[in-house]
Amino acid sequence: MKRAALVALLALGAAPAKADEAADLAAKAREIIQVYSSRLQSALASALAEGGPAKAISVCRTAAPEIASELAEDGWLVRRTSLKVRNPGNAPDAFEERILRNFEERFAEGAPVDTLGYYQLRAAGEQYEFRYVKAIETREMCLACHGAQLAPEVVKALDREYPTDQARGFSVGDIRGAFSLVRRYTEPMAEY
Repeated sequence: MKRAALVALLALGAAPAKADEAADLAAKAREIIQVYSSRLQSALASALAEGGPAKAISVCRTAAPEIASELAEDGWLVRRTSLKVRNPGNAPDAFEERILRNFEERFAEGAPVDTLGYYQLRAAGEQYEFRYVKAIETREMCLACHGAQLAPEVVKALDREYPTDQARGFSVGDIRGAFSLVRRYTEPMAEY
């Protein structure tokens, strides 16, 4: 991923020193994603054990944005998105959609989901904007609410909570969506 970011930076006319800065930000983004993913999976596993998939739907709806909000410090915006969203508020912007489509192409060519990530640092007016997108792999526990065969009570709960839901029909190993992080800052950047 470091090489891809360097190419993106050099194409935008960035100084090579910015490539190192982008790599440092990418490392921080991966740390944030690890915490986010771990906390959300833990909350979902507990919900599944306590009340099954219907309970997990409720927990995911509330816990995911709460966790993202808690991790949004030092200028970071943390969210999830997908080409097949459950919550329309999580629809990808043009940048995320382009990256997600690229991930799908690379996945179809045999790239493992856990290798699909992209980051970019660019000047945005008086600020710099760093963006990091990392694919989310569909796991076995995801299928209860995102799989092709859903229990009737899950379908009912999803239809009630998310009337425009598109996030169904996945199989283990598919790209479920992506974590998307943005950090905007002006010079000088805080040290990491």
